[in-house]
Amino acid sequence: MSRPNVPTQGRYPPELRERAVRMVKEATVESGGARHGVVTRIAIQLGIGSESLRPWVKQAEVDVGQRPGVTSEERQRIAELEREVRELRRANEILKSASADWVIGPADQRWLQALLERLLAPRISLGDM
Repeated sequence: MSRPNVPTQGRYPPELRERAVRMVKEATVESGGARHGVVTRIAIQLGIGSESLRPWVKQAEVDVGQRPGVTSEERQRIAELEREVRELRRANEILKSASADWVIGPADQRWLQALLERLLAPRISLGDM
């Protein structure tokens, strides 16, 4: 059963997330680098779930290079590229269906095929990130 009017993301404001991550970081430093129980304690203090806070802390560590993984900036860029690929594929399908309705010669078909291949060619490699 779906729950209407319940957001799937953004349950907590960004300011609270930043504050919670900062508090975990400070408490970890104060405890000599041991994080055991720190996330749960901070989560209780702020009235949020510890399993909500834990990934925020991990992502913050990835973003500053303390932990391997995909940074928030890279994640956003990947989402933009995936959106662009979807749009180009949609445009390709429109062009393909439109070209099927046209009566064109072999030279025009080659030109159209080259155009479609350029449209769908990857614009940036994920390895360049």
